Amino acid sequence: MSCPICAKPAQERFRPFCSRGCADRDLLNWLDGRYVAPAGDEGDLPEADAPLDHGPLQ
Repeated sequence: MSCPICAKPAQERFRPFCSRGCADRDLLNWLDGRYVAPAGDEGDLPEADAPLDHGPLQ
Protein backbone atom coordinates (compact mmCIF):
# COMPACT_ATOMS: atom_id res chain seq x y z
CA MET A 1 0.00 0.00 0.00
CA SER A 2 1.29 3.44 -0.83
CA CYS A 3 0.63 6.74 0.91
CA PRO A 4 -2.34 8.54 -0.71
CA ILE A 5 -0.56 11.89 -0.30
CA CYS A 6 2.98 11.25 -1.59
CA ALA A 7 2.89 7.63 -2.90
CA LYS A 8 5.76 6.46 -0.65
CA PRO A 9 5.27 3.09 1.06
CA ALA A 10 2.84 3.32 3.97
CA GLN A 11 4.21 2.83 7.47
CA GLU A 12 2.24 0.65 9.89
CA ARG A 13 2.32 3.35 12.58
CA PHE A 14 0.72 5.97 10.31
CA ARG A 15 -1.28 3.69 8.02
CA PRO A 16 -2.46 4.43 5.36
CA PHE A 17 0.09 7.25 5.33
CA CYS A 18 3.90 7.11 5.30
CA SER A 19 4.42 9.67 8.07
CA ARG A 20 2.76 12.00 10.55
CA GLY A 21 3.39 14.84 8.08
CA CYS A 22 1.29 13.22 5.34
CA ALA A 23 -1.43 12.33 7.85
CA ASP A 24 -1.51 15.97 8.98
CA ARG A 25 -1.62 17.21 5.36
CA ASP A 26 -4.61 14.95 4.73
CA LEU A 27 -6.39 16.29 7.82
CA LEU A 28 -5.71 19.86 6.72
CA ASN A 29 -7.17 19.06 3.30
CA TRP A 30 -10.38 17.90 5.01
CA LEU A 31 -10.49 20.93 7.28
CA ASP A 32 -9.89 23.32 4.36
CA GLY A 33 -12.79 21.76 2.44
CA ARG A 34 -10.61 20.38 -0.36
CA TYR A 35 -12.33 17.01 -0.18
CA VAL A 36 -16.04 16.94 -0.87
CA ALA A 37 -18.55 14.15 -1.22
CA PRO A 38 -20.61 14.37 -4.39
CA ALA A 39 -24.19 15.44 -3.84
CA GLY A 40 -26.90 13.12 -5.04
CA ASP A 41 -30.34 13.80 -6.31
CA GLU A 42 -32.92 14.68 -3.68
CA GLY A 43 -34.80 11.58 -4.77
CA ASP A 44 -31.94 9.36 -3.58
CA LEU A 45 -33.13 9.50 0.04
CA PRO A 46 -36.92 9.70 0.13
CA GLU A 47 -37.02 8.89 3.83
CA ALA A 48 -34.94 11.98 4.63
CA ASP A 49 -38.07 14.14 4.41
CA ALA A 50 -40.13 11.91 6.69
CA PRO A 51 -40.57 13.12 10.28
CA LEU A 52 -38.77 11.16 12.98
CA ASP A 53 -40.93 9.12 15.31
CA HIS A 54 -39.24 8.80 18.69
CA GLY A 55 -42.30 7.41 20.43
CA PRO A 56 -43.92 8.88 23.56
CA LEU A 57 -41.81 10.98 25.88
CA GLN A 58 -41.30 9.54 29.32
